[in-house]
Amino acid sequence: MNGSEFLEFLPWIIGGGMLVSLAGVIGWVQTTKLKINAGYPLEGMWGQSLHPKRDAQTDQRVALLTQENAALQAEIGSVKDRLANVERIVTDSGFQLTHEIDRLRIEKEKVQ
Repeated sequence: MNGSEFLEFLPWIIGGGMLVSLAGVIGWVQTTKLKINAGYPLEGMWGQSLHPKRDAQTDQRVALLTQENAALQAEIGSVKDRLANVERIVTDSGFQLTHEIDRLRIEKEKVQ
């Protein structure tokens, strides 16, 4: 390829580079806008927070979310236990299940 052929494609190469650069800038602006709308703190080039927002309302919200998280984790634990019991009942053979039900009935009759 000689110089004259290269010059024919030079406007396309420059235009393509400008288009890619413009798409990158628009993407960066859109990402920053989404972060702001979602409430994420903005970060600088090295990860430092640009405008840390820490006030009493934020601290109270963090405390409430921490309590809710703990309650949800406890609920998940109980659901896991219940699911394990259901799995045991479903996968248990009919003989073992019948035997266990009969044993519980006998214990209940002894108590009464």
